[in-house]
Amino acid sequence: MSASAICNCRCRGLAATIHPSYILAMFDFNPAADADKVTLYDDLLSAADALTAEETDTIANMANIAALIWQFLPDLNWAGFYRMVGEELVLGPFQGKTACIRIALGKGVCGAAAASGETQLVEDVHAFPGHIACDAASASEIVVPVTKDGRVVAVLDLDSPTPARFDAADKTGLEALVVRIGSRLA
Repeated sequence: MSASAICNCRCRGLAATIHPSYILAMFDFNPAADADKVTLYDDLLSAADALTAEETDTIANMANIAALIWQFLPDLNWAGFYRMVGEELVLGPFQGKTACIRIALGKGVCGAAAASGETQLVEDVHAFPGHIACDAASASEIVVPVTKDGRVVAVLDLDSPTPARFDAADKTGLEALVVRIGSRLA
């Protein structure tokens, strides 16, 4: 079944960019259970690109990307965005439990990523100085800055209840995601 048969919205052509087995129902992307991380991230990038290609609303794109990550990546307890508003991060679209609404630059993992402009991969959040515990179940975290014109405009934040859940392959995959669709998130 083609994507256009499922959805009469801007997602036409989706079937051409995403493996057909992922299109089970309208926007129900389900990666293969046995997919390695490289394949998983390749498919995530294709799905994210297709979902955001023609949409100009950044909040809508952030919401769909947070939901897509939630579906694609196992063992998460939070996935979403914080947006730069003035000189602080403000909660954006996400999947998971309620979260901290405002984060100062330099505070916690998200604030460190926003202040430095560099991805923060934290194997043990309890060992991270100044970690902000929105969910006590979080054990590891990765935060990738989203930049536009050389400045951080948002961060992509993923938390897991498993220590050392994120590795170099996750860092590479998530940074590639932000590079590919970052202009649609800012």
